Amino acid sequence: MINFITRYFTSLWAFITSPFRAIWRLIVRIFPPREFTVMDTPRGNVYTFSQSSFWRFTRFCGKVGLILWASWSTYVFVYHRPLLQKRTQQLEQARDMHTRHMSDLQTYLTKYNNLVRDLNVIDDKILNQEKLNPGEKEELMNSRIKTWGELDFLRTRIVEMLSNEDFTPEYTKLSELSAEYELTRAENDELKKRNAKIIESMAEVMDADNIIVDTVSALTSDNNEKLQKNLKRINGTLATLGLSQKTLLRNANKYTNPLVGSAFTPIDFDPELDEKYQKLADSLERWNGLKRLNEILPLGKPVSSRITSNYGTRKDPFTGKQKLHRGIDFAGKIGTELMAVAPGRVVSAGERVGYGTTVEIDHGLGFTTLYAHLSQILVSRGDWVRPGTVIGLAGSSGRSTGPHLHYEIRYKGAPFDPTKFVKEE
Repeated sequence: MINFITRYFTSLWAFITSPFRAIWRLIVRIFPPREFTVMDTPRGNVYTFSQSSFWRFTRFCGKVGLILWASWSTYVFVYHRPLLQKRTQQLEQARDMHTRHMSDLQTYLTKYNNLVRDLNVIDDKILNQEKLNPGEKEELMNSRIKTWGELDFLRTRIVEMLSNEDFTPEYTKLSELSAEYELTRAENDELKKRNAKIIESMAEVMDADNIIVDTVSALTSDNNEKLQKNLKRINGTLATLGLSQKTLLRNANKYTNPLVGSAFTPIDFDPELDEKYQKLADSLERWNGLKRLNEILPLGKPVSSRITSNYGTRKDPFTGKQKLHRGIDFAGKIGTELMAVAPGRVVSAGERVGYGTTVEIDHGLGFTTLYAHLSQILVSRGDWVRPGTVIGLAGSSGRSTGPHLHYEIRYKGAPFDPTKFVKEE
């Protein structure tokens, strides 16, 4: 051995360190020293830096160590964390089971002590009371046997609980059942009180509901009567036009324009509800229809002056022959203001053969009004006008014998006798 060492190695130390030197030579071969040059262009300086094999190897080991640490941390986080959570959940379940077992054990022991006490009382009665008849003795013996059976059952369950790790009680904790029973009873009492209060509140709400329904019904009934009076005088005229008030009310509720507003949506209640609600809804629908009809129809006079010529056949002032007069003439001086009698839109404003300067307004539901022989027009075609809006000035334009207003009301383009519409009762 010594000859081998002296033959191949210069000393014993060289022999001992030869493996490390071999490893180092391998490291130097893999990570040879490296030099690199950096030139400082602005100043013209050249710097040379060198990295030894040890430095390069150390940096490589650091990178490898960092990669291994990151990989291990990721592995632990991805794989071991769910296991840790599962173990934590199992521990919580075990704690809950332990707590439950301890509570059940306490309940068993309390019941066991009570049965032992009852058994001692029965034994004392049997031994110390001499005047017991056979029936009483038999009853006491049966009670003793029953108590003993329950005692034996509890003893078996307690032993099983203490010796068997997988023991599961056949019933939930008596203490919890008792607490839940008391809580449920308290909640039931509270619910009864609340139910009584709700019943009282419902009775008050029903009374208030009846009062509201009766009050609104009375108001709509009174308003319906007032609105009905305004339309009563034109019922005959409407009949000659083939119109019924029911049809007009339905159409009025469906009609919409910027001045009258949007259409009215009827209210339909469940037939199983009290019929008073549907009656109230129908009354409200009729009231709304009457109100809108009073707004839409051209009821009233366009000028506050007397009527000089009515609708119907008369002698033509130019030819002297009998001819149908299609409107009503109102007396007036040139320049008298003429007003719209209902909301509507101007559909015509200009000259018309025979009528001279005219304005025609569409009020909806097929009704229009025409103002003829004007001296000046104050509105334009397409304008929306409200009741009382001055639409022009009286004159004597067209086929006229003097200053006046020729006023017509038309239904679907055909004139009819407007006397009932104009005269107020």
